[in-house]
Amino acid sequence: MEVFFIFIFGLAIGSFCNVVIYRLANGGSIAVDRSRCPHCGHVLSWYELIPLISFALQGGKCRQCHAAISWQYPLVEAAAGFLFVYIYSFLPAYYHGWEMGYLFFVFSALLIIFVFDLKYYIIPNVVVYLLIGVALLHMVFGGSFFTPLYPVVSALAVSGFFLALYLVSRGTWIGFGDVKYGIFMGLFLGFPLIAVGWFFSYVLGAVIGGILIILKRKGLKNEIPFGPFLIAGTSVAYFFGSDIIQWYLNIF
Repeated sequence: MEVFFIFIFGLAIGSFCNVVIYRLANGGSIAVDRSRCPHCGHVLSWYELIPLISFALQGGKCRQCHAAISWQYPLVEAAAGFLFVYIYSFLPAYYHGWEMGYLFFVFSALLIIFVFDLKYYIIPNVVVYLLIGVALLHMVFGGSFFTPLYPVVSALAVSGFFLALYLVSRGTWIGFGDVKYGIFMGLFLGFPLIAVGWFFSYVLGAVIGGILIILKRKGLKNEIPFGPFLIAGTSVAYFFGSDIIQWYLNIF
């Protein structure tokens, strides 16, 4: 029963993430403005905003103008729901409190950045700054498993590496948003998990980028957003990094 309510809560947060993504791109107040159809401006009623269910009952179309609703909305809602359930299952029972709330916030924000960068090729400053601030507070007050030195050094190392790439390439290899994300990534993962996150970010980027080039969806000179790969690498490192490191060490 707890898992069910966690999933429902995740769906609701996923719906809110969709609102944040839309308002960051198009303007408007997240707290005050009513949700509207992006095509006809129809103000959505509560029964048109039920996560997953409204999309299914309306056949993926606006009730007013019958324009197609983007699949982003149910996918983000479902992703948040399953993420929350996985976080709940991943954490020991004695962490089902502030630590779980911290991770719910972090991965909701990462979901926003993932979709936003994928669509608009930019990492929104307000979200990454919030992540950095929350990670700093958690590092100081949250009983981190790492000493404060490890996350700070990790943040400086990763963001410094990204900054060097940005300066050398004059912004053509990597965006400045990735530099700022590197600060959060280091603070959140610390050492040695940051090494796993960094490695998988580049491996996934190279593999997906290579596939897109082979399929002629992208060319060598086309821009590919790196944020989604950084977030994928961060997630792999946080949830599986310790096991990956142990497996690697056992080889030798």
